[in-house]
Amino acid sequence: MIALDDWIDKEAHFAVGAMLRAVSATNLVKERPGFGQRVVPRPGSVLASPIPAAYNPDPDYFFHWFRDSAIIIDALRVAQAEGFEKQTTVERLRESVDFNRSLRELDGRELIRHARFRKEVQPSFLQYVRPDDELAVVFGGTVMGEARVNPDGTIDFTRWARPQNDGPALQVLTLMRWRDARTDLDDALQAAMLDLVIGDLDFIRAHATERSFDIWEEESGYHYYTQLVQAEALARGAEWLEERGDAKRARDFRSIGDALALNLDAYWSAEDGFYRSRTGVVGGLPEKTLDISVILGVLHARRVKGAHSVLDPKAQATLTALEDLFDAEYPVNQERPADQGPAIGRYAKDAYYSGNPWYLATLATAEFYFRLASALLSGAPLAEANENARFRERLGGKSPATAAFERGDTFMRTVQAYTPPSRDLSEQFDRVTGAQTSAKHLAWSNAAFITAAASRRRVAQAIRD
Repeated sequence: MIALDDWIDKEAHFAVGAMLRAVSATNLVKERPGFGQRVVPRPGSVLASPIPAAYNPDPDYFFHWFRDSAIIIDALRVAQAEGFEKQTTVERLRESVDFNRSLRELDGRELIRHARFRKEVQPSFLQYVRPDDELAVVFGGTVMGEARVNPDGTIDFTRWARPQNDGPALQVLTLMRWRDARTDLDDALQAAMLDLVIGDLDFIRAHATERSFDIWEEESGYHYYTQLVQAEALARGAEWLEERGDAKRARDFRSIGDALALNLDAYWSAEDGFYRSRTGVVGGLPEKTLDISVILGVLHARRVKGAHSVLDPKAQATLTALEDLFDAEYPVNQERPADQGPAIGRYAKDAYYSGNPWYLATLATAEFYFRLASALLSGAPLAEANENARFRERLGGKSPATAAFERGDTFMRTVQAYTPPSRDLSEQFDRVTGAQTSAKHLAWSNAAFITAAASRRRVAQAIRD
């Protein structure tokens, strides 16, 4: 097997190319004859997967998800900063901003008024079409709760889990990071970005106290992931508004963000020893209480210190509980080499495509350790608390930063072990055989690889220095 350093560098460059094939994929066409659709992606759209599958058996991910697209455009920024990609990132950012601004003009009332789309749907597929009363409220500020649209910029009129309220927050964070990283962006692009940010913050303000579906689009309630990224988006967005002299609106956003941040503390369960993933779910799966979405929330919010950051003993305890869970649950984790960490999935007894390890979940675990190592090397202490006692024990007797870095590498080796010769990353790999399954060429899997590799590179350089 190729040395880990060399493999990560080569795979990161490959992952950028694979991810870019899902962005502005105007060369692709998706036929949905049952729904009477022929979808050609527009510039700026981001496909969750560029494979035109139709649950045959792979799922149909030929959609522009608000959440996924923000994560992927953010990963492009990281790719450029690390030199994985140099030519197209700002152009793709500009297209993404233009595309997302255009989505505000969507109007479900117009779709109903013309009603041609229902006549083109095959009778057996009409059961999967949204009712008129649901489509009628899709306009203006409600559009960003839609979860996804067709990549040609039209409303997705199929039944799905809605609303999902994390997309606007993730877009704010992505655009703020682009603004901070690229001070040379032209005035027109920055003005368009600010316009998107203000609209997204207004959406969060209007819907922060409402139930929504979780990151996995399965349960309606209040979710740690959603509320954490919303709180951080409000805080970061307020900074931009303050710089522009809009103090009143900035105070409003900060006030709501502070209230959300206080809510996050209530997700901690001393009895369980981890952050619970959600509250207020009626008839939900008890197994989802412990969920990798908590760790994804910490990574995507990217707080540099304090509660709900990688330095939070309770977040560390949550990761320890997740590692223990999947170490015991997945056959691929039995008798694994000592230098590999356990493959990580979403939650216990997951049933989606038989419930397997996810590349993005395993990569998120690695990235958590790399970001922790970076924080420790910058002078932050590793807290000694009862909550993270087992987490600290697992790191061993070495310096905490080195131990965290090496622990992260064990999960990168797991990803290496289950990456096929083609180097493509699907959504999942089988819990028994390790073979790839579910959606092929998942853009989010590639984005997760890029951000994990970039976090590792910075730590490795600091350790060498």
